[in-house]
Amino acid sequence: MIAYTTLGVSDFERGKHFYSTLLGLIGAECVLGNERIALFGTSLDNPMLAVCIPYNEEAASPGNGTMVAIRAGSHEACDALYAKAIELGATCDGPPGERMPGFFYGAYVLDPDGNKLCFCQMGSN
Repeated sequence: MIAYTTLGVSDFERGKHFYSTLLGLIGAECVLGNERIALFGTSLDNPMLAVCIPYNEEAASPGNGTMVAIRAGSHEACDALYAKAIELGATCDGPPGERMPGFFYGAYVLDPDGNKLCFCQMGSN
């Protein structure tokens, strides 16, 4: 159902590097883009995450209550994505751990532009 989700960034090259390196841990790469937008995923047929310079060329800003959740595949993958994001300049917004025991494991960061990400595993590991 979802084609892609877009996050605005203030520095396009920094955003591309952050998400290319981070999402590479789960097999995603830049599958489409131009000078102001890059879409990351495994193919054009699957959901993607895009980063872009806002079309109106005004400052990028995260939405209050807006978050992108990335299915990691396991608790260990959540931990690895969280650690890589922190290494790449993200800040912690909730360390890895069980949120709903036996059902939801997640880790939360704010990317360098303040966009909130969740790396999660739903169901058994």
